[in-house]
Amino acid sequence: MQKPTPYRPLSSRQPIPRSFKDLTPANHFNPRTFFREMVWKALLTRRTGQHRQPAFPKLSYGQVAVTWIGHASFLVQFTDLNVLIDPNFANWLFLLKRIKRSGLKIEHLPPIDLVLLTHAHFDHFHKPTLRRLPHPKIGVMPWGVGDLAYDLGFARVVELEWWESFSHRDWKVTLTPCKHWGARTLRDHHRGYGGFVLEHQGRRIYHAGDSAYFDGFKEIGKNCAPEIALLPIGAYHPDSFRSVHMGPDEAIRVFKDLRARWLVPMHYGTFRLSFEDLDEPPRWLRMLAEEEGLTQRLKVLEEGVPQVF
Repeated sequence: MQKPTPYRPLSSRQPIPRSFKDLTPANHFNPRTFFREMVWKALLTRRTGQHRQPAFPKLSYGQVAVTWIGHASFLVQFTDLNVLIDPNFANWLFLLKRIKRSGLKIEHLPPIDLVLLTHAHFDHFHKPTLRRLPHPKIGVMPWGVGDLAYDLGFARVVELEWWESFSHRDWKVTLTPCKHWGARTLRDHHRGYGGFVLEHQGRRIYHAGDSAYFDGFKEIGKNCAPEIALLPIGAYHPDSFRSVHMGPDEAIRVFKDLRARWLVPMHYGTFRLSFEDLDEPPRWLRMLAEEEGLTQRLKVLEEGVPQVF
C-alpha cells in the first residue's frame, strides 16, 4: 500500500511569552497553580513501584515482546532486534518528581539496536538517559531534532518527515503525524514531532508519541494497519490540555480509527503533568473498554514485565 508523500507541517513563529501562562501549551497555568498541582502534590506523594530484574522471554520468529518501562518509554524486542522508544529513567525532571519508579534499570537492558524518539520534550527526549545507554547503533527522530543527539553515543542519527520511512536490513520505521508540538525551548519551533510505526517480521507496532485526537489517526490506520497500538491516556485534565493530549475516551476512539488488534496504554501514572488523579486514566480506560466490548483487546502492562504478542 502506497503511503502519502513525506512532508512536515508549516511551523509558525511563536510570540515571546508575556506571562507564565504563555509558557504552557494550553495557556492554563499560573505560577501558584503549577507549583501546587505539579510540584507540591508530587513532593507529598510517596514514590511507588519497583525496579525488576526482567525475565526477557525467548522469542520465536514473528513474536514480539513489549516491556513498558514507564511514562512513554518502551522496550520492544524481536528475535534479532531490540528497540527503545522514548527512554526515560529519570527520578526528576527539573522540579517534577517521578511518582512511580521505572520498571527496570538501564543496566538491565539488553544491547539496543534502535532508539526511536518521538519529539524533543524533556520527558520524551531525556539526554541523561540517552547518554547512559550502551552505545545504541541507530537513533531515529523527527526533523530538526538530530542536533540534540549527535553527542549522545549514536553510531547513526536519522531524521524523518511525516510519512517518511527508514529501512535497515529487514526492519522499517515510519514517522507518522500527530497533533502536538516539538519545541524544547522557547525559540526552537523548527523541531518536529510525531509517532512511529515499526515493521519487522510481519508485525506492526505503533507508538503515538504525544498527541491530541485528530482525524489523521484514520489515515495512519488506513496506510500502516498497525497491529499493536501504544496510546497515551494521561495529562488530559483540565479539558484545555486536550489540545495537545488525549484522555482514555479519545484513546478508545483512536484505537477504533487505527483498526488495531491490541491497545496498550501509556503516558500516565509516572509524572504528575496535569490535574487528574494518577490512577484515574487506567480505571476509566478499563470501564470504557468494558462498555465497548474491548476488554479482551486491552493490555494494561505492569512496568518491567514483558508481554509477548
